[in-house]
Amino acid sequence: MARRSNAARRDASAARRREGIRSQPLRRAAVAAVALLALARGARAADPPGSPRANQALAVCLADAATPAERRANLARGLALAEEAVAADEGDPKAHFAVFCNLGNDLKMRGVALQSLFAVRRLRREIDRTLELAPDYADALVGKGELLLGLPRLLGGDAAEGEHLLRAALRVDPDFVEAHLGLARALAARGARDEARAEAQRALAAAERVPDPARATAARELLAQLAE
Repeated sequence: MARRSNAARRDASAARRREGIRSQPLRRAAVAAVALLALARGARAADPPGSPRANQALAVCLADAATPAERRANLARGLALAEEAVAADEGDPKAHFAVFCNLGNDLKMRGVALQSLFAVRRLRREIDRTLELAPDYADALVGKGELLLGLPRLLGGDAAEGEHLLRAALRVDPDFVEAHLGLARALAARGARDEARAEAQRALAAAERVPDPARATAARELLAQLAE
């Protein structure tokens, strides 16, 4: 079979990238996004302090691991710590968020995240309780926003509310890179490409100020997709 021309390959690649921007498949759910939350940039004034155990559970959730098996083991430990933190103080919003983070990432790794209605209900329960206790917790606003954007409507997805939550996170922290990136993707998915490009530019500028090379790269890649 003859090889495709360079132009044909470029056209096919561009089409795949455009499709990725337009769609909102399950892979964009918060269980796939939780690990990207930019907690390492430091606490915000509106962030809940959290108990030592809750903070440890969240740190475990966000830590890198050498292998998938090690990551799974870490998430199981993080979930256990988070559940202990909730049991010790049900009113600790960071403990509930740590449950959301560890559970969501574990479900993602096992590939059953959004096929399980029970899993979705538990994730919603934990993130809703987090925001009930700490309504200006930017990381939780992004977590719930991404969850609603990624879920199909049948399972409670709500793109408009998800976008609203990402904007709320940016009112708390205008330099929150993940919120800018999530909002840019949400805008692109509903066809507001000019607004999406502006948000991606803001994400890039914020990532470069930190600096955060990985998220700066993500912002550049998104801008390249939106330019096509």
